[in-house]
Amino acid sequence: MFWQDDLGEPVAYPALSAPVRADVAVVGAGYAGLWAALLARQRHPGARVVLIEGRSVGWAASGRDGGFCGTRLTYGARPDADERAALTRLGHEHLAAVGSAVTGLGLDCPWERTGVVDLAVEPHHIDRLQEAASAAARIGAPHTFLDRAKVRAEIASPTYEAGLVRPDDVVLTHPARLAAGLARAASALGVEIFEQTRVTRLVPPGRGGGGDVVLRTTSPAGEAAVRADRVVLGTGAFPSLLRRYRRHTVPVYEYAIATEPLSAELLGAIGWRGRQGLRDLARRAHRYRLTADDRIVFGGHDVVYHPGGHLRRAYENRPEASRRLAEHLLTTFPQLEGVRLTHRWGGAAGTPNGAGPFLGQAAGGRVQHVAGLAGLGVVATHFAAELALDRFDVLDGGAETERTALRTLRQVPAPHPPEPLRSPAALGLGRDT
Repeated sequence: MFWQDDLGEPVAYPALSAPVRADVAVVGAGYAGLWAALLARQRHPGARVVLIEGRSVGWAASGRDGGFCGTRLTYGARPDADERAALTRLGHEHLAAVGSAVTGLGLDCPWERTGVVDLAVEPHHIDRLQEAASAAARIGAPHTFLDRAKVRAEIASPTYEAGLVRPDDVVLTHPARLAAGLARAASALGVEIFEQTRVTRLVPPGRGGGGDVVLRTTSPAGEAAVRADRVVLGTGAFPSLLRRYRRHTVPVYEYAIATEPLSAELLGAIGWRGRQGLRDLARRAHRYRLTADDRIVFGGHDVVYHPGGHLRRAYENRPEASRRLAEHLLTTFPQLEGVRLTHRWGGAAGTPNGAGPFLGQAAGGRVQHVAGLAGLGVVATHFAAELALDRFDVLDGGAETERTALRTLRQVPAPHPPEPLRSPAALGLGRDT
């Protein structure tokens, strides 16, 4: 997997080998968990914060995506006009906050303010881009519509019919380096990180654990318990530790490929001088970008659910998806004929039934369950982590915040149907093979 191969030697954190008492315990060292742990320690420097990860920091979806840091905080939701404006503003504020964290914490990861180009690849997409450009103009957003000639002059692909340049909505980063950097920064602030430690059970307060929430864990070092006053669950595609939310998300697999580094001649033939993130409007969309060493990372199209909702290493390699992506890449850029692919990979993300993300809760709000972040990425996880911590502060007598007051984010989607009704076709996804 390219991002992990390009990470260098990662820091290894110990497995949990003895009981621990924490003020805040966080489960899952993807972006949601990393932000929650780091921000909890920043808000309350004297608090004992423990982060527990079943494998290693950033190994799952957070370290495998395209590295697009966008301003979108929800999808599928239909907020009213006031909330829509607030969510748009908050998205930009949280993108700026993530950028400030990258700089202020000295994280060793790229942070390219490239923006994104939305691409029409079918004639009927053009109207969508023109409508989006008009809507942006009404609120003063600096979006620019490009007709067929202009977009192809910008980026030389025979598939482009039009484009919409959104210069302020996306920053590109290196997902695995960002996750590793957040873990290092959290550890430096005093967060205790335990890897290779799987949480097998959550015991609510009053059920044998006294007044604490108890997390039962197992690791190569043995079994241990984490007792905590507050818990954030950021387990992504993995089954929720709260039974009530087990069917609220399902794991779906997405795939990507990476080319070898492109020569200056090839880059000149393609154009793409602004290095913008690119996203087409096909029903099964592609997202692609350039890396620091001028590879193209190209992903999307196939989104696959495996009946039963199983998560398996074997599903991360899907040869037919890689072949399709390679064909689509050559259709997009025929100039790349003969360029070698160096990496092919996939990963699972937790997809809700309807709008995402959502924050469930248990134990009177002392357990916050962050879920449904598939397709939203870095900025939305930062927002969700802040919202979870806002809720804890409200429990302690703090004031409601703009985030906690958002009606859109109080909604918990309906659960997915049980098997066998939960088929790939019913979910609108690709087939299992």
